[in-house]
Amino acid sequence: MSNKPKIYKYKTLPRLVTRLRDDLNNSDFVLLYAYNGTGKTRISMAFKDKGKQLGNSDTLYFNAFTEDLFYWDNDLDNDRDRTLKINSKSNFFNGFRELALEEKIFAYLERYAEFDFKIDYEKWQVVFSKNIKNPKYKTNTEEPEYIIQDNIKISRGEENIFIWCIFLVICELTIDGDEAYNWVKYIYIDDPISSLDDNNTIAVASDLVKILKKGVGKVKMILSSHHNLFFNVMCNELKKNNHKRYFLHKNGTEGHTLRATDDTPFFHHVALLSELKRVAESNKISTYHFNMLRSTLEKTATFFGFDDFSKCIHGINDEVLYARALNLLSHGKYSIYEPVEMGVDNKELFKNILNEFLVKYEFYLPEVLDEEIK
Repeated sequence: MSNKPKIYKYKTLPRLVTRLRDDLNNSDFVLLYAYNGTGKTRISMAFKDKGKQLGNSDTLYFNAFTEDLFYWDNDLDNDRDRTLKINSKSNFFNGFRELALEEKIFAYLERYAEFDFKIDYEKWQVVFSKNIKNPKYKTNTEEPEYIIQDNIKISRGEENIFIWCIFLVICELTIDGDEAYNWVKYIYIDDPISSLDDNNTIAVASDLVKILKKGVGKVKMILSSHHNLFFNVMCNELKKNNHKRYFLHKNGTEGHTLRATDDTPFFHHVALLSELKRVAESNKISTYHFNMLRSTLEKTATFFGFDDFSKCIHGINDEVLYARALNLLSHGKYSIYEPVEMGVDNKELFKNILNEFLVKYEFYLPEVLDEEIK
């Protein structure tokens, strides 16, 4: 019997979405790991749209479009009353006014952040406040050490976690069978992690798992993410549940490839090396690939307990040159959305570093096989 992972290729988004929906007929969860730029958000929207095409909205989703349901009024005239506006027309907010969810939202929020909020259901807006150090405070006086500052503008990361907490509460309502969300058959979550440290990443994943396990038999769930730690926590927590797990690749302009990883350990830095090897062989190497290579060496260094990624290339030919190149060429803010191809010399340098590293550590690299495209 072959131990090679199953590979499925799809020419179009509709065919991929049909596959994902079919998977959920026989499993509770589908987990997708994919790099940024693979089209995860487009897939989540195509999945949602498929429900509408079949007759009814059936998908509660969290992705970049969810965050767009909230927008800031910064009070440009007075620079004082800053509020986060809510697009109340979305099904996302069904029953929001009647259910008064502040306490439920805050129960999650206080685990990750240190600010408070109040929702105005008449104006459909949120105001935020935070305890700040009192500039007038002195010991042995009646001045309090901290005072409440109202109408603050929270950071982008804080805003994302606030929206995520709202989503968790709505997931709870859906699973508990609340009438306002009885239309939900699927929950689709795309990359919920933003600006969180490792501890909060684990906490977010753990909170989500508790809700999803409670929902088994009531709703089906798809999760897509590029975040290694978050994805690993989800895989470990859900491994005893009936689920499918894939490594998602982009395949041309509209196509995608699913590589099943259910039966094998899924080390994402190894998958990343496989992708870098493919890129090197194609010679279509962009500037941001140096960032990816360094990131992989850093993960490997952490695994082996090294204090610096350069220890991973210690003892190989041109060790000093390679370490300097990785330091210099991986510090640029290169975008995967606007790739710039490397020059010939840097391409050769990239390939040499990658090859030396792979020879030294002899990773088994998963291959995307040439199976029939569906």
